[in-house]
Amino acid sequence: MNSVVNRKYPTIFVTSNQQPFLPHTVMKSYRRELWFETSTRRAFINITPEVEKCLSESGIKEGLILVNAMHITSSVFINDDESGLHHDFEVWLEKLAPEKPYSQYRHNGFEDNADAHIKRTVMGREVVVAVTNGRFDFGPWEQIFYGEFDGKRRKRVLVKIIGE
Repeated sequence: MNSVVNRKYPTIFVTSNQQPFLPHTVMKSYRRELWFETSTRRAFINITPEVEKCLSESGIKEGLILVNAMHITSSVFINDDESGLHHDFEVWLEKLAPEKPYSQYRHNGFEDNADAHIKRTVMGREVVVAVTNGRFDFGPWEQIFYGEFDGKRRKRVLVKIIGE
């Protein structure tokens, strides 16, 4: 791999020995919605197997996958699938934005879910993962999670994959 530093502009250009992008290459696109309904107000669900199934169905071997929550009180994030960590998330988020008393939030009225909006903002809306040789380019222990902060109703997650 060769790096070239442009002295006038602080941008680094990197070249590698991989196959160059050819203009005649056809970019494919795949879209699917995953639906979830939790029995509790808050939950963390490992959705990696469902997203892997989408990748397999797409036939895309090289590209990017976007996974995003399509509801303002739920989240998609990448982290370790370890129950102690998930408990720690729950405790920390509840300290940061406690559900009750509902009166502490100006947003609450029709629905008492202001805390869920804040938790979603902290945990994130989406993830983007590189795909190489038909597999996610994950680091050690990385998994994709759906975070629910105002459950007990159906919500969806978008999976969008582009590549070749």
